[in-house]
Amino acid sequence: MTYLEAARMVQEKTSQAVDLLQAQGLDLWLTFVRETTQVKDPVLDLILGFHLTWTSALLVSRTGERIAIVGRYDVANVERLGAYTQVLGYDQALQPQLLETLARLDPRAIGVNMSEHDPAADGLTHGMFQVLSKMLAGTPYATRLVSAGQLIGELRGRKTASELALIRGAIASTEAAFQELTPLLRPGVSDIEVADFLHGYAAERGFGFAWEREYCPVVTVGPGSAVGHAMPAGLRADAGSLVQVDFGLAREGFVADLQRTWYLRRPGETAAPEPVQRAWEAAHAALEAGRAALKPGAKGWEVDAAARATLVAAGYPEYLHAFGHHVGRTAHDGATVLGPQWERYGESINGVIQEGNVFAIELGVSVPGYGYIGCEENVVVTGSGADYLSTPQEALWLV
Repeated sequence: MTYLEAARMVQEKTSQAVDLLQAQGLDLWLTFVRETTQVKDPVLDLILGFHLTWTSALLVSRTGERIAIVGRYDVANVERLGAYTQVLGYDQALQPQLLETLARLDPRAIGVNMSEHDPAADGLTHGMFQVLSKMLAGTPYATRLVSAGQLIGELRGRKTASELALIRGAIASTEAAFQELTPLLRPGVSDIEVADFLHGYAAERGFGFAWEREYCPVVTVGPGSAVGHAMPAGLRADAGSLVQVDFGLAREGFVADLQRTWYLRRPGETAAPEPVQRAWEAAHAALEAGRAALKPGAKGWEVDAAARATLVAAGYPEYLHAFGHHVGRTAHDGATVLGPQWERYGESINGVIQEGNVFAIELGVSVPGYGYIGCEENVVVTGSGADYLSTPQEALWLV
């Protein structure tokens, strides 16, 4: 992505933030940060795109004003973005300009980046909250701070056309990597060899990874592999084993998150054994049931419930994780989770699905004696449902 393309995307997201403020009845959104190479607020990817050094305040008003108060040596970079209507620099203290700006705008509710349930909306550290509280002490604005969690969730979740195009690019590259991996798969292949191949594929093309390189990809080779976020352990696949890979490439600031499953045939086999084929069909049907429930207005837990019930009705145990999560700038892109009503997911599963959301939808089945089947695709929510962005795996890949 060129600098101009990145700047245009920041302009789009800050304009989108104004629209969301107006829709939500929030007067002002304040992002308050310092030395962001040390602790980076996740929203900076959306509304700035680079690091700041001194204590800074980025304000977006429902009036359409976008004001950046930054250290003198960051002014030029912020001005070049073209996303802020006013860029104010300071040398000794940010507080005077912040208080003057607040007095002029006189917001009744100031959204700040704190959330109990969404890590992507919880970028205001406790220390910086204390600093901000001291700056506002004695003013009416000290008691007007509220969570901007809903605003950030919608801003991050409702992808623009530019964001969607970049996600498509990351998906296409990840799918191409799977295709090139297939000839490597054979009895005796190890999970380390699979990971090394995909790491090499990414390095040759200058791509990054959707999550930590150490376990991107996650690889299972037969029934002895750990399922989940396990790193490769040197295990090898036998004939008659399932090979499952959970992988995503990062490209131009956006990522994919996909799973693919292969069956390594024994000599003379022309198809997967009945238990394997039956499990695949059940997992795929459950994925489709969840996708059918994924539409604007649905709550996250309702989508998960549709997929979960379908898998259980087919005679398989429920999966012990959420059915889906946002995908975009990161593999877990914050906001609504398509998950069950379990304590660990908090209020995130009560989020409402919106048009423009991009989700990874996933579930799996362990097949005793063979290994693990994982189904995961990336979809975009439209006005009437959820369309595939990835090319769905509709059958086991036989090698």
